Amino acid sequence: MLYSSVIKKAIRFSINTHEVYQKQKRKGKDIPYIIHPLIVGLLLSRGGADEEIVAAGILHDTIEDSAAFKKVTKKILNDRFGERVAEVVASVSEKPDRRAWDERKREALERIAHFSHSSLMVKAADVLANGSELLNDHRRIGDKVFARFAAPKEKIIWYYSAASKTLLKKWPRTPFAADLKSLVDDLAKI
Repeated sequence: MLYSSVIKKAIRFSINTHEVYQKQKRKGKDIPYIIHPLIVGLLLSRGGADEEIVAAGILHDTIEDSAAFKKVTKKILNDRFGERVAEVVASVSEKPDRRAWDERKREALERIAHFSHSSLMVKAADVLANGSELLNDHRRIGDKVFARFAAPKEKIIWYYSAASKTLLKKWPRTPFAADLKSLVDDLAKI
């Protein structure tokens, strides 16, 4: 069964977290945030991930971006989706803190070295989805796209390029290798 109960449950949970409880939008756009986790899940499915990893991709921002009054935790995900899904989502989630953007992103890059293949798959799909959206928006509105971020253009481009290269170094045979290399090349042109 392709549209399994795990995938259905992950979609409902992610919709509730991002849309129902918060009405989240993509940065600087009138597009529901839920589109991003669904794209990550689609990429993972196309990349050959099993249903638990597709579910983890759909849920990958629920810990990091849940509302305080409906806070999603690793334990909640473990209880509803199992240890593997919860572990992958927790591993790719940035810790909420007040450190500078540069410091948080450097730590995120360092953590990739310790990721399992499952976490690498989800992180690669997330970087690919976000980086591709950034490129598409840049084609449409130019450098104005960078006003949406908490860091300047050079740092945003650096992060997506560095994340792609770090993922490729850790797992050169990732199913997303060609796409990540293309992303790095395209980012270098803007």
